[in-house]
Amino acid sequence: MAQTDTLTVQASAAPRRPILPWVWQSSTIIALAILILAFTVIGGRVFLSPGNITNILYQVAILAIIAVAQTIVMVVGDFDLSVGSTAVLSGACAGALMIEGTPIPLAILVAIAVGAAIGAVNGVLVAYFQLSAFIATLAMMTTCLGLTLIVTQGTTLYGWPEVYGVIGQGRINGVPLPVVYALVVAALIWFALRFTTIGRKWYAIGGNAEVARLSGVSVRPTRLLAFVAAGALSALGGVVLVSRLGSAGSGGSENLMMYAVAAVFLGMTVLRSGRANVGGTLIGVAIIGVVQNGLNLVGVNTYIQQVLIGVIIIAAVLLSSLKSRTS
Repeated sequence: MAQTDTLTVQASAAPRRPILPWVWQSSTIIALAILILAFTVIGGRVFLSPGNITNILYQVAILAIIAVAQTIVMVVGDFDLSVGSTAVLSGACAGALMIEGTPIPLAILVAIAVGAAIGAVNGVLVAYFQLSAFIATLAMMTTCLGLTLIVTQGTTLYGWPEVYGVIGQGRINGVPLPVVYALVVAALIWFALRFTTIGRKWYAIGGNAEVARLSGVSVRPTRLLAFVAAGALSALGGVVLVSRLGSAGSGGSENLMMYAVAAVFLGMTVLRSGRANVGGTLIGVAIIGVVQNGLNLVGVNTYIQQVLIGVIIIAAVLLSSLKSRTS
């Protein structure tokens, strides 16, 4: 009798598996497929035209780079609210330097170094001074926005060599170069996370920092490196963005940060473990791109789009939380 009671208690304490586990596990991908189908029907099949597909990829390419940067930080269990403002500041620095006559390659290198330095400051504050990643990167976001206003003097910068525009506006066999950059960055970070020592260390820290430390992982410098990598990648996204737009200003960082966070959270729902991952992040970016493009095609204004993106973020966080509880 006692043994039966014990088994009953164990059975009741065991986590309940969700109904239709395959559908549950693939819900994010299914949602993407449903969105594509819906906008194809509503938009009169214009949505799936080759030109529009290329346009979607072009629109989300820079977001994909910054979202991958956010993924690295979230893999180690942290958060970076400054990725968007880092991108904008780094792009403005590159633009200002080129206007002053700095060679394009050097200006780009300096911009990426600025992003890496911002990431290093974030990393030191979080890993060594034990500040909350949310607070530290929120402060850095505000700082970067102020520095951008200083660099641009509150105006819009333009007037660098026209050849710089090729970086963000050129194409290879009809494929926009920013799409190529995004795919290369995503592939490299995916490989690093999946097959390299530093990637395994990042995941170990994100799983349990204390266990990782006891296993011989140098937690502090490894977390610092994650922030540095995120800052450098964000800066790369900013450099491409300025080239694509043909101008540099202080606006747009909030949307970049918000959409990057949404993409990573959506991507976290792809895995049962609820961990950040590059493949899932790209699916999240695709969902955001499809929603924005589809709503534009059907004439929905940008204010409602902002509301819907907010709803998507909430849904992604809830779904990720539910999956982690039932895994």
